[in-house]
Amino acid sequence: MKSQHIKRRKFIKVAGIGLGASILIPASSGLKNCHRSGAKSNLSDKMENTNVMAEVCQYLSETSKADLPAEVVEKAKHHILDTITASVIGAKLHVGEVAINFAKRLGSTNEAQIIGSEFTTNAINAALINGITAHADETDDSHEPSWMHPGCSVIPAALAVAERQESTGMTFLKGVVAGYDIGCRINLALGPERIKESLKNSHAIGGCFGAAAASASILGLESDRIRYIFDYAGQQASGVNYLMRDKDHMEKAFVFGGMPARNGVTAAIMVDSGFTGIQDCFTGESNFMDAFSSGPDREWLRKDLGKHFEILVTNIKKYSVGSPIQAPLDALLIMMERDGLNADNVENIKVSLPDLKTVDERDMPDVNLQYIMAVTLLDGRLTFDAAHSLERMNDPAVLAVKKKIKAYEDFSLILPETERTALVEIHTTDGKVFKEHVVSVQGTAQNPMNTVHVQKKCSELLIPAIGINRADELMDTILNLEKVRNLRDLRSLLDGSKG
Repeated sequence: MKSQHIKRRKFIKVAGIGLGASILIPASSGLKNCHRSGAKSNLSDKMENTNVMAEVCQYLSETSKADLPAEVVEKAKHHILDTITASVIGAKLHVGEVAINFAKRLGSTNEAQIIGSEFTTNAINAALINGITAHADETDDSHEPSWMHPGCSVIPAALAVAERQESTGMTFLKGVVAGYDIGCRINLALGPERIKESLKNSHAIGGCFGAAAASASILGLESDRIRYIFDYAGQQASGVNYLMRDKDHMEKAFVFGGMPARNGVTAAIMVDSGFTGIQDCFTGESNFMDAFSSGPDREWLRKDLGKHFEILVTNIKKYSVGSPIQAPLDALLIMMERDGLNADNVENIKVSLPDLKTVDERDMPDVNLQYIMAVTLLDGRLTFDAAHSLERMNDPAVLAVKKKIKAYEDFSLILPETERTALVEIHTTDGKVFKEHVVSVQGTAQNPMNTVHVQKKCSELLIPAIGINRADELMDTILNLEKVRNLRDLRSLLDGSKG
């Protein structure tokens, strides 16, 4: 009970980091506090909730035409590049190969491309497959306050619809920003811990609405029609946490990325094709918010829209491993370089972090804390291949180093701004003790990457897969999306071939 209480307090604190990324208009704008006190009539409650739907839809209807702050544009380019890189790499993994073969069975049209191949299909199927490849491993981004990976659902959806519409690079980018804004806020409104307690999956729920919002923005639909998109997104919101039992990362890729991307695009294209429904799925009898949360706070949906942008507080992973492993791995690499530590002179390692269960001796190498720490110590660095090698998980040399590593869950390491911290203590064979406490790994909202950092990460992943020339051209094109007149111009760069 104590740990649950701490985690609950932790979420309330972490959710507040979004306010730190507000720009343009001070936090003292006219919005009412989302935790209001005092009695209200049922009539005024209903009117205010209805206004939430109206404001969100009006905001979305204007996003394709509105100017974005330069800081937001730059950050969006980083996340687009990071997610497309994840798809390029993911397409070459077993999960990606299975997904692409599945897409080819569904038939070809010329609406949108499957990343990692020359194959084109309809936008709905392209969103599905590219969402799967974007989360085929653990390279994609994450939004800690809302407990979701927005990039692997929002960006494949936006890309598929933008290709279908032959949109410009900036229309695509603005759709991505809108998708992050709405997808993350949906989870915040429902309450991530309440979603988890219901055994539903927060990534799939927020991802579905984020994908739908991005698609609506790119299609340029009017606010009254966007209401229907939310209606159909709500009917498709899904995902149950038994996916965590999947040992192949295949179901996880579908639930985190492919399914929500597909469902969001489906909702938008259905409405664009003439489907109608109810005007407000967030309020009224049997509404979405009450169905998915025991205590929804609808005010989160419109909180600082157009002033605070969720993409600014979304993490880009420094390493291609699970989020809870980022900090302990960073601490290990810091000490290896600074203190000359290696597999021969390390006696034992104690790793303490708040979220151990997610990464404790998992079956998949890239989310197995002990394996990642052991293979890094043994090799002197962590490569993408090592982080994804099932064979090396059973290597006697790696197993021997793993025996030196003990991991512990420690909720006292949770900070107001993040739970993704770690304390690593290493004892050497000559009796020395080294410690490193990592709070904010480069790439997190508290320590964001700049363009050079993002290029470095993506080039290290892209060059082995598509060659240096193709990698450089792809990165340059995405970092200059304002010059792209038609998203289909990216196809030759995304077919997976080496240039």
